Amino acid sequence: MSNNLPLLCPKCNNSHHFYRYGKDKLGNQKYQCRQCKHQFAPSHLPLKRKRKYPPCPKCGKCSFLHHDYQNYSNFRCSDKQCNHSFFSAKADCSLPASVENLFGKSDLRRMRFPVQVIVSVLTLYFMSKNSCRCISLLLSRLFNICLSHVTVAAWCSKFAPIFRNLTLSFLPLMNFNSDEWHADETVVKIKGQKYYIWLIVDSETRFCLGFHLTKSREESSAMSLFKSVNGLGSANALVSDRLPSYNVPVKICFPNSLHIKVKDFKDDISNNLIESFNKTFKSWYNTKQGFNSFESANNLICVFIFFYNFLRPHSSLNNLTPAQVAGLNYNPKPHNIFSHKAYMIRGI
Repeated sequence: MSNNLPLLCPKCNNSHHFYRYGKDKLGNQKYQCRQCKHQFAPSHLPLKRKRKYPPCPKCGKCSFLHHDYQNYSNFRCSDKQCNHSFFSAKADCSLPASVENLFGKSDLRRMRFPVQVIVSVLTLYFMSKNSCRCISLLLSRLFNICLSHVTVAAWCSKFAPIFRNLTLSFLPLMNFNSDEWHADETVVKIKGQKYYIWLIVDSETRFCLGFHLTKSREESSAMSLFKSVNGLGSANALVSDRLPSYNVPVKICFPNSLHIKVKDFKDDISNNLIESFNKTFKSWYNTKQGFNSFESANNLICVFIFFYNFLRPHSSLNNLTPAQVAGLNYNPKPHNIFSHKAYMIRGI
């Protein structure tokens, strides 16, 4: 049966001779071209073919699965001239960084002591090597403030969400585009068991961008750290040691950055910058004789990094804090932390 409707064959561009050829699965009328015998349904749009694997980031062509691992997949471009190999992380390859799992108070309401006393206690604890009993004794002898060492220990841990919220509010106002970011891990003990702190530091500002506390040194731990800092800025190179766990996470999270592996202390580019941070952290940590639980260790490390980034002056930065070097305009005195006039930030 001929058809007089204004149809057009998508294969041979015939517009005159067609047969009605039943209906498709969706109930649309099908036609068959008399010339090329092609069957089509004009009212049904052709579905785009979905790619099973991601396209090549270099040339945009199709790719195929080269190797499949537990936490990531290795793909290779199907074009033999390109032959580019790239990695893609799986959805469940890593958990959020431990800095995102804090517990405690998010404000200073219903506190028995004034804010100045709380800030003084936190400053003595995180910017010096004083123990909780020593701080309690100092407050009693110098200011006639009766404060138990148990309360001092509770204050140092329970206010971590406040400092984390302050950090998150200031991060968009700072610039971390740098030549190098340095990554490393160091050991701490929690109830006598070894745990690892994964750290990443900006070379120009000395700002500690993030940390992740975990029990393993696998690729998933490095992936959690890099994903937590991936949107803060960009670095031309990422410097680390020769631990194999860094190789694939760097390629996935920082595809445009050069991965520099430090082999010897005599190399032109070393990892001494983050080793200096580890030395500062260990000098504070060694006086604590380890941590009692994972949650308290995670909170204490978070607050220590806040004091390091925003309140501790650095002699190598002309006695400025890393946050000031990164472009944040504020008053870095500890007693102004919780004041509305403490951070005189432009635009707020």
